Amino acid sequence: MLHPGVVWLTPRTTDEAVRQARLAFAADSLGPVDLGPLTPSAARARDRLDQMMNTELHPTEPASRTAKDTTPVDASASPARPDARPRIDGKFLRVGDRRFWVKGATYGTFAPDDEGHNFPPPPRVEEDFAAMAAQGFNSVRVYTPPPVWLLDAAHRHGLKVMVGLPWEQHIAFLDDSDRARAIESRVREGVGACRGHPAILCFAIGNEIPAAICRWHGARRIERFLHRLFDAVKDEDPGALVTYVNFPSTEYLRLPFLDFVTFNVYLEKREKLAAYLARLQNIAGDRPLVMAEIGLDSQRNGLDAQAATLDWQVRTIFEAGCSGAYVFAWTDEWWRGGHDIPDWDFGLVTRDRRPKPALASVARAFREIPFRPRTDLPRFTVIICTYNGARTLRDAFAGLAKVDYPDFEVVLVDDGSTDDSAAIAAAHGARVISTENRGLSSARNTGMDAATGELIVYLDDDAWPDPLWLRYLAETFLEGDHACAGGPNLSPPGTGEIADCVDNAPGGPVHVLIDDKRAEHVPGCNMAFRKSRLQAIGGFDPQFRAAGDDVDVCWRLIERGWTIGFSPAALVWHHRRKTIGAYWRQQRGYGKAEALLERKWPEKYNAVGHVAWGGRLYGKGLTRVFGRMSRIYHGAWGSASFQARYDTPPSLLRVLPTMPEWYLILAFIGVLVSLSVLWPRLLWVAPVFGSALALTLAQAALSAAQARFSTPVKGWRKLRLRGVTAWLHFIQPVARLWGRIRHGLHAGRLRLPMRMAFPIARTVTLWRERWTMPEDMIRELSHELRKQGAVIVSGGDYDRWDFAVRAGVLGGAQVLMTVEEHGSGKQLFRFMVWPKYSWEAIATVVVLGALAAGAIFDRAVGAYLVFTALTAVFAFRLLQEGSVALAAVERALSEPMDADFKERS
Repeated sequence: MLHPGVVWLTPRTTDEAVRQARLAFAADSLGPVDLGPLTPSAARARDRLDQMMNTELHPTEPASRTAKDTTPVDASASPARPDARPRIDGKFLRVGDRRFWVKGATYGTFAPDDEGHNFPPPPRVEEDFAAMAAQGFNSVRVYTPPPVWLLDAAHRHGLKVMVGLPWEQHIAFLDDSDRARAIESRVREGVGACRGHPAILCFAIGNEIPAAICRWHGARRIERFLHRLFDAVKDEDPGALVTYVNFPSTEYLRLPFLDFVTFNVYLEKREKLAAYLARLQNIAGDRPLVMAEIGLDSQRNGLDAQAATLDWQVRTIFEAGCSGAYVFAWTDEWWRGGHDIPDWDFGLVTRDRRPKPALASVARAFREIPFRPRTDLPRFTVIICTYNGARTLRDAFAGLAKVDYPDFEVVLVDDGSTDDSAAIAAAHGARVISTENRGLSSARNTGMDAATGELIVYLDDDAWPDPLWLRYLAETFLEGDHACAGGPNLSPPGTGEIADCVDNAPGGPVHVLIDDKRAEHVPGCNMAFRKSRLQAIGGFDPQFRAAGDDVDVCWRLIERGWTIGFSPAALVWHHRRKTIGAYWRQQRGYGKAEALLERKWPEKYNAVGHVAWGGRLYGKGLTRVFGRMSRIYHGAWGSASFQARYDTPPSLLRVLPTMPEWYLILAFIGVLVSLSVLWPRLLWVAPVFGSALALTLAQAALSAAQARFSTPVKGWRKLRLRGVTAWLHFIQPVARLWGRIRHGLHAGRLRLPMRMAFPIARTVTLWRERWTMPEDMIRELSHELRKQGAVIVSGGDYDRWDFAVRAGVLGGAQVLMTVEEHGSGKQLFRFMVWPKYSWEAIATVVVLGALAAGAIFDRAVGAYLVFTALTAVFAFRLLQEGSVALAAVERALSEPMDADFKERS
């Protein structure tokens, strides 16, 4: 029975009546709107909404939009297909053919009714949902499975529902296997009761498992159990989105299987919230991030403080690239643990549904998401460099046509193409510059010189941008004095199984972050620059014709002392290779680029030729290291509010199988096995070879097991895709090694001139007539050595040497300096120099010598000759590298670095 005087918008109410009722309320509370004549049912709904929402507590100010308003159109306001199920669209959500920004409020929990439902009576729910929709909300979060009538009401008002699936997570639930099974059963029942309903946004398989319980069971057990619940929901409703609502005290939980990431976060300082959101975006990776609860208690902080805080919270969340937020809560009415909670007032409306100032504040912020209006947006020049890229160029221009930004131009640099690339670009209105084929870096520089924007951004010809791509990049430049900025690149779904596997394979375009907002490297398919800064370093280095140019330019900017910003929402869709052969050729090309980079930046690489990144790599396809350890910061007695996971750097032995050179070790062991023809005792090496090969295959399989494919797969197809992904993990280091060796990056490279000195320690002294700082002396000596091609490695805080000279993979020299002060500014510099050999090289020589001795002892002459020759080659090379390093130091000290220096002995 309906309550007297209440208009209950039943399913029989027409959509037009509901629409006009919302507009009527909007007209009264948000400003004048021309509605046209109202139907009688709409008028009654309008009168009831007006009675409920309009109070004299704090009148709502009219909204205004100026001609210069640059707020992007809210695509979620009028979804084309209200019955379409939500889906993941990169870092965002989508309903039908439109982006869905979650603009929500939590609802409940309420005292249970006679049927055990924790919701108000249907008339009150109808009123609340109508009021939410009138204020621009499009989603509601409930904490218990709702009855169907509530979902129907939400659907009538255009609200998507996040359905919570509660269970007894506050106790040690995994200590009882029966309880765990019962939890899974109740989750299945909750999903089954409302599966497939068009009002459902997602299911939440849990909410804030207490940190003490997670610590009790351990992170891995909790993660496995949540994965079990995730699979249960997918079994019951395969098309549903699934999340788990986490919070800072258990941030360390690794849940990569979730469709999107949700967190409850209550931070009352804008700077702290922005910083934490950046961290959460890196945890979310390539998945959407939604704030499941934000809010402030008006009882303790005041009504105005609540309104102001929620305003900047909502704006900060969307500006950080999140897909939405739920304000806690719609009403002050809150029932918890069997009791009403009267001393917390987090609601946007009071218990009797009178609006607070926070409601108008949140509604205004929701209207202006994801960015507040501004008139100072800089001009962009989008540059696409192409060489026979016609096959994918149309996708790039189709994406650019949807970009929502007020001021940008598109320039295509045709680097000697023989296909229709230039014609396609011209047909889409781009400015076309045609040149002869000079390589990617040269094409990038041509575009840079022609750009009219103060910001220039490079987009690959096989990529297309998100509609808000430029806006997020602009915000990154405006919030900091970055020289460069970039964002993620994601593989588009539906491009084929091999492309899906390649997306989960190593060697893809990943970004390297120094912290949550600053990068050491952003991939060239999605990188933007201040034009003045890029020109200041001379643009791109033309020697990088196909790859490596992005790494080089990032390092040169950082060398100048400038920074590189990162925006997790400034994303582009980037095609992956669609055949294994194309992937193999790409990785060989990257191997060549590594060789060029190592030649130009030797000090960025270690002795065996691997780059030593200062930051952390983020992206899919990273090879899993066996036995990698991590530590979780819990605080004293597990009481820390923010509990994070910190990975410990893996040891050399653990990371060795991930290196391309590991395959050289495998080949060497294989040669030893083959030499058993000459010396049968070498057959004992066969198990070692088998174990090493098995380790490599197991590591590839382990890495493939972490793969997340763009479409759900099961059974044989899933096994097949994981098998292909494992194969790509196995062959990728071989392809890189091939490209590196062919272009000079191999174990036999020698960077110094072939001048040798006897490999023993020695002391050299230099007399200085005028005083100088010892640091300047070391700096000058290092400069002289670099001119000879030496790689200089500075000593650490605990080293008893000042710097080392690296000649090759096996050896080099170390230098220790001291200075004697002789008064009147005169100084005597003493340099002790000695050869330094890697322990791996010494061990190799010893093992080869022992094998030669064993072979002659067994009278295996053939094997003896082979091992003796190998021992001699390795020993000579070892001594040679130490000798040329010593000679280089002696020569640098003998050169007249300064007229005031005189060699004394």
